[in-house]
Amino acid sequence: MVSSALEPRAPREDLAVAADRLAASVRGPLFTAASDGYDEERARYQTHRPHRPAVVVGAAEPKDVQLAVEFGAAHGLPVGVQATGHCPALPAGTGVLVSTRRMDEVRVDPVARTARLGAGVAWRQVVEAAAVHGLAPLNGSAPNVGAVGYTLGGGLGLLARKFGYAADHVRRIEAVTADGRLRDVTADGEPDLFWALRGGRDNFGVVTALEVDLVPVERLYGGGLYFDGAAARDILGAYLRWTRTVPEEMTSSLALVPLPDLPSLPPPLRGRYVVHVRIAFLGDPAAGERLIAPLRALGPRLADSVRELPYTESGTIHNDPVPPAAYVGTNAMLRDLDEETAGTVLALAGPDAPITSVVEVRHLGGALARAPREANCVGNREAGYLLAVLDRVTEDDADAVRAAHGRLMDALSSLTTGRCLNFLYGADATPDEVRLAYTPDDYLRLRRIKAAYDPGNLFRLNHNIPPAPAPR
Repeated sequence: MVSSALEPRAPREDLAVAADRLAASVRGPLFTAASDGYDEERARYQTHRPHRPAVVVGAAEPKDVQLAVEFGAAHGLPVGVQATGHCPALPAGTGVLVSTRRMDEVRVDPVARTARLGAGVAWRQVVEAAAVHGLAPLNGSAPNVGAVGYTLGGGLGLLARKFGYAADHVRRIEAVTADGRLRDVTADGEPDLFWALRGGRDNFGVVTALEVDLVPVERLYGGGLYFDGAAARDILGAYLRWTRTVPEEMTSSLALVPLPDLPSLPPPLRGRYVVHVRIAFLGDPAAGERLIAPLRALGPRLADSVRELPYTESGTIHNDPVPPAAYVGTNAMLRDLDEETAGTVLALAGPDAPITSVVEVRHLGGALARAPREANCVGNREAGYLLAVLDRVTEDDADAVRAAHGRLMDALSSLTTGRCLNFLYGADATPDEVRLAYTPDDYLRLRRIKAAYDPGNLFRLNHNIPPAPAPR
């Protein structure tokens, strides 16, 4: 049992004096609210209700992470970690934030088909480094997302139905636990921690590096089909029927998107409500053409970018926004999704609803439904679809938008198996919602492992799993 990291290791001293001492010890920079660069260092992709930590450590190496964790424990400050900040949890007004963006080394072993990823690496770097060797990682749709946080949350990527969750393909983890120790975590060494980190995000330590599998993929048949949103109900129904016919090599999703009227968008799409079908097929392009022919036959397309493309261009399939934004969102993992329920979704979040949201439906199944070679805690593998909802917000309308999302989640409750951790944002990432990302037995096991490695819940600026209470 690891001793409580929240017990001070020395008499408390003035925080500013202690921060100066920490700044002299770490190789990377240190920031407080009074420092130049503080706002830039704590900035993240999600700009709504950001953290205001007491101290930000711009970690340059694992030793910096250890010192930051020890500092937080000694001063009773919770510790959080951030690379790109795409999936933040509840905001906090204090604590120690470990910024990992400087730890951005990628090393590819083409013989073993693995990559070692530093904690601050974005997927674009991994895709480009692997492509040199004819390989690809199990990345998500957005190249600018941090690879480590994405993977620790499960990782539902472009090739997911063929290869499963990204967390299923982690071989080794280096992490600093609440006692300040840098651990080498594998299935053979520290098996409980290895199981928990792959799906439990940053609840059990600050990960400084991952070793992950790469897959032999150089090209794929993929892109987007864009339809006018006036036909949303018919196209969504047809898409759901189509997903029941496709092989595991086909990973796809459909998004209902109210697009802004911006010059950066192609003229046919500006200011329109569109249906965007995203295609990623691992197979012969001619077979891909035949597979998506029923979708193309649904009606006129505003745009059609589906083609054979190098994997380095896979980020163009979803074309996720790059500039930071203020948004809120949540999701439901669904056993199934029928056309009647799809109509309810449109009524509550579509173009005629009081709040028109971005709604995405991802087709699951295939390898996602199978247990990985080395078990992990990623839950809801029985789900057939993921439905996620997201809106840009201001401080004035955020609560109303979240209430609308709640009504949609309530309407889907009879089909819902749980939540997907990587699509729970901000105020929606409560412990009760986080619990729904796991099976009940796995959640109890996670709490016991949390109690063993972080009994004081030092790592709670996250999608928090509280430690199990100590036995009486």
